[in-house]
Amino acid sequence: MPLKRTATLAFIDDAWKEHLRAMDDLKQSVQTAHYEQKDPLVIYKGEAYNLFRQMDSGVNKEIVNFLCHADLPAEQNTGNSAQVAAPIREGREKKTDMSRMRANKEQIDAAGSDYAANENDYIDPTPVKQEPIKVGPKIGRNDPCPCGSGKKFKNCHGRDV
Repeated sequence: MPLKRTATLAFIDDAWKEHLRAMDDLKQSVQTAHYEQKDPLVIYKGEAYNLFRQMDSGVNKEIVNFLCHADLPAEQNTGNSAQVAAPIREGREKKTDMSRMRANKEQIDAAGSDYAANENDYIDPTPVKQEPIKVGPKIGRNDPCPCGSGKKFKNCHGRDV
């Protein structure tokens, strides 16, 4: 599969997962709208539409940004057939020559934290992804209470719900 298509599908897949998590959060937050004497369904539809538009524009920006900054091989049209400008070769990992490297970590640590970058200066730029909401099995009102009392749920722990 071409790189463009693979990258596009990966961006869409990640954005869709985040959109579904945002929709779960929206569903939870809209449930209290009836206290404000507003229709929760109308609020949900409007906010869901806005979330989808934001996701769609964000995916488009990410894809365009990737394709503009990626170093993709261009095809040249010469005559009847399309030929690649240079043959594409498999990438190989280059070995680093460690013989000329010096270890001076002790000297830098002794000089203080303002002297050079250290491991405490690293900030992870990736955003923290939320875990999806997991709902356990629903207990019916007339089912036995899970606490083991033998009473119906509605007469035991379901009384406050």
